[in-house]
Amino acid sequence: MGGIALILLVPIAVIAVPILAHRDQGLPNQQQVTDEWPLVATATGDDGRHRSFKVLGVDGASVDTSALEVGQHLIVKGAGYDGSQGIYVAICVIPADPATKPGPCVGGVPDQQQTEVEAGTVQFAPSNWINDDWAWKLFGARSFDDIEAGTFTAYIEVGQPLGDDFDCRVDACGLYTRNDHTALGDRVQDLYVPVAWAN
Repeated sequence: MGGIALILLVPIAVIAVPILAHRDQGLPNQQQVTDEWPLVATATGDDGRHRSFKVLGVDGASVDTSALEVGQHLIVKGAGYDGSQGIYVAICVIPADPATKPGPCVGGVPDQQQTEVEAGTVQFAPSNWINDDWAWKLFGARSFDDIEAGTFTAYIEVGQPLGDDFDCRVDACGLYTRNDHTALGDRVQDLYVPVAWAN
């Protein structure tokens, strides 16, 4: 009986301990740009890491982020992220205070169903989850491209601009990276580019 309990407790501990032990790293300190619809976001966070991401269309095509369309495919490539910490990539409402978690988000948070995403798989969805922890990869998280360099590729399918608690046709929204549910209060990886829908 004790052996069964130990077998059950080990996976719970592997998941719970990093969440409970996480210490918030501060703010992202994103640089403001003069371009009204930038395709690149950069920041040097309070943790000293320089992060950046860029938004591309399929096959590297340029994107008009001021006129997104439902079903449109975007590719987000990031670098400098903390590969030991998972992130979500999604379109979310921009908070008035950068110390506040972005959201709600188009499509919600990524589904955490028990399906492992094979490396190199291209799956477009309204939100992507990047996390290299083996336990979370069992629930649909994608791997970082290079965990040490903090590089990743996310595949976003633009969803509907409105939900139960938001309307991106009225509310200011952005394509964001932010820490996943294992560090919900930590804002250091919050970077975004503003987006809007064509109609």
